[in-house]
Amino acid sequence: MGHKTTEQVTAIFIFLFLYIILCLSLSWVFPKAGVEASKAWIPGINFVEWCKIIGRKPSHALWLLFPIVNIFIFTGMCIDLVRSFGMMRFWHSTLAVILPPVIFYMIGKNDSIKYIEPGYTAEKNYHNQLHDAIKAKDENRINKLKSTSAYAKNSMREWLESIIFAVFAAAFIRMFLIEAFVIPTSSMEGSLKVGDFLFVSKAHYGIRMPMTVAMVPLLHNTIPILGTESYLSKPSLPYKRLPALSPIKRNDPFVFNWPAGDSVYVTPKRSWAAFQVQQQPEARREVAGQKLVVRPLDKKDHYIKRCVAMPGDSLQIIDNQVFINGVASANPRHLQFVYFVKSPFPLPLKKLDEWGVSLKESDPNRGIYALDEDQVGRIKAIDPQIQVERYQPLDHQLFPYDTAHFNNWTIANYGPIWMPQKGVTIPINLSNIALYTRVIGTYEGNKLEIKNGQIFINDQVADSYTFKQSYYWAMGDNRHNSEDSRYWGFVPEDHIVGKPILIWFSLKNATLRDGINWNRIFRSPNKVD
Repeated sequence: MGHKTTEQVTAIFIFLFLYIILCLSLSWVFPKAGVEASKAWIPGINFVEWCKIIGRKPSHALWLLFPIVNIFIFTGMCIDLVRSFGMMRFWHSTLAVILPPVIFYMIGKNDSIKYIEPGYTAEKNYHNQLHDAIKAKDENRINKLKSTSAYAKNSMREWLESIIFAVFAAAFIRMFLIEAFVIPTSSMEGSLKVGDFLFVSKAHYGIRMPMTVAMVPLLHNTIPILGTESYLSKPSLPYKRLPALSPIKRNDPFVFNWPAGDSVYVTPKRSWAAFQVQQQPEARREVAGQKLVVRPLDKKDHYIKRCVAMPGDSLQIIDNQVFINGVASANPRHLQFVYFVKSPFPLPLKKLDEWGVSLKESDPNRGIYALDEDQVGRIKAIDPQIQVERYQPLDHQLFPYDTAHFNNWTIANYGPIWMPQKGVTIPINLSNIALYTRVIGTYEGNKLEIKNGQIFINDQVADSYTFKQSYYWAMGDNRHNSEDSRYWGFVPEDHIVGKPILIWFSLKNATLRDGINWNRIFRSPNKVD
């Protein structure tokens, strides 16, 4: 049985266990409201009877069939149920949300707690009467309602409940629908700039259900100032994604969890993957004294790049031009490379800023700039003496880190490489296994070994492999300054977070001191100049 299958069985077992505990606790509560205890054990009927007890229509239970929405519906039903038994204190409602079977047990086993009235109906009536009294400016009626109704709350409790609800709602929206991101690096310059604040839709490519369930609300993976992880790795749920609103399209920007980010050293500047620390002296110096952090899939760092190749595509880079299935791919409008600019006089920095050149990521003293084709033309037009030469980067150790079989690959001349596609079977051997080692062993949960010149998958000799999910290729628009798939490989489908849909704010050079990019606010990430 595979790793994922085991997780799914475990998740189903946990769900059934919690459901049985809920039914048991309801079987103690129902008789106090005049409902047979046996109905607490009948799926569907138990929730219908629950709705009747709190004063809801039986059809209200149908909302529990809708993913995500059912979280709010179930929470509201829990609170209304305890209030139907006169349990009105703040801690009663809190316990009903956090551990409903516990407070239901308290209600069922405490003879002094009686069923009073349908909580939802009674509270609704109170608010309607209060609204009418306020509208009529009847101070006596207002004061009487607030002083006699069990549903009246003091201002402190109203504020506290409002704050908790706001945090809960914000965490819900962030987890399932839309999350705010900020562009921290120049890897997507000049399409997405350092200092751009984005809204990312998690629904476009299919809502990915939470896997890590114990976490600090509204934080991704670290607690500010403390620098510690903001979650517990266990308990966890298996990967599950709801149907997508739209497919990922080639050359669209997308947000994903950094595939190589499962074992990292976290520094104030960035996270370094374990393999980077082994390969790069700079990384080893920066992480000195840091502990290795192992992160679950959904708590890996977020990256935003452009999806340049889809599952089943063959990609090759020739002299910095991307080819997909043998055809030159359309380049982003603001595709950038690093250039050396030699000028007999200082360049006008104000003009460069107006042209969209990122001065934060440039080094004017050394004449090094990240430029798109339009910016190169404008700089050359300043004066005939100005020389602009494209930087030819030194070769780096690139994915798949197999110099015996892929020694001639560089960031400017790379591939060809085929994108794994779900359900497709390919031959594997010692000459190509490096491309798929992490896919087979890490992303798809198999035991992969190479012994005596043979490949073993789950202790069986293998000369072929069938992929369990699809994979994508991500690259930044700033091609000489982007740590992307050329360095760490494929983006698995289960790592995809969402689609950038709006730039809602933008700071020049990521600092308010330099001003605001007014022309970028409320623009689509695909349509900015």
